[in-house]
Amino acid sequence: MKLPLLLTVFTSLILPTAFSMSPPSPHQQTVKTSDGIRLAYNQTGPPNGQNLLFITGWRQAQVEWRKQAEYFSSIGYRVTTFDLRGHGDSDEPDFGYRISRFAADLNDVLTQLDLKRVTVVGHSMGCSIMWAWFDQYPTSRTSRLSKFVFVDQSASMVADPHWTPAEAAQISAIFSPGAVYDVAFDMAAQLGPLVRSMFTSAVSEADYQWVLSQNKKMSDAHAAALLRDHAFRDWRDVLPRIKGVPTLVLAGAVSIFPPAGIEWIAGQIPGAKKYTFTAAERGSHFMFWENPERFNAVVLEFLRQQH
Repeated sequence: MKLPLLLTVFTSLILPTAFSMSPPSPHQQTVKTSDGIRLAYNQTGPPNGQNLLFITGWRQAQVEWRKQAEYFSSIGYRVTTFDLRGHGDSDEPDFGYRISRFAADLNDVLTQLDLKRVTVVGHSMGCSIMWAWFDQYPTSRTSRLSKFVFVDQSASMVADPHWTPAEAAQISAIFSPGAVYDVAFDMAAQLGPLVRSMFTSAVSEADYQWVLSQNKKMSDAHAAALLRDHAFRDWRDVLPRIKGVPTLVLAGAVSIFPPAGIEWIAGQIPGAKKYTFTAAERGSHFMFWENPERFNAVVLEFLRQQH
């Protein structure tokens, strides 16, 4: 999707929303971060199964991985999902909405749940969190990480004004600097169109409304703060350092991120494999939701490969 078309999706005023620190459900499992925030998590599958950890994107909730959690746990994997701070059923404080803090939260989840030989699957902003964690926690990554799966996130969302259009297109930098602030400022009324743009036209109304309801669990004000931080991160120097970690990079032919920039990431990570979901395969930004059978099969094939 071209930038002007993408930007038509966002056009109203952010309305600050009260944050929630209310207790989670008594049945909800939580991890407490180093700065005192409770993150809701769920684990399914046999305790001795190979560890799989799924990380959501911006404004998404862990239940949106349910088609993966159900499948992989049913075939013997130990699946862990969790809600990022401010998302889903986790605490929503009024601080910490930056990728570096989210990487620290991820490290808290890994260490407190003592996940080892874990394959980490991240979607969209979840990839940025993984890159930040890899960069910031070398000891933890050495002792805990098995494989990476990066799902549809560009290495830099914002194009430097001094780049040529070709340079921006190479890495799927879909925003200008000013556009990010425009999006953050005009978010509230446009959340619905934004979420819809992440799917193909074949998505059912029921599915769209359900995903939208998960997005609305996070306040627009906190989502705007996180978007501003997330969008301006540039991870290109991290990618070549992901050496010795088997990696799969997944793109979508009809995603909001043009696939060329996602495929470019695979070329920067030594030995990385890549797969692009076609339009016929419903290769949207949410291909894992729209075509879970194909998505799960591609990931499973990668998991079973010897490296």
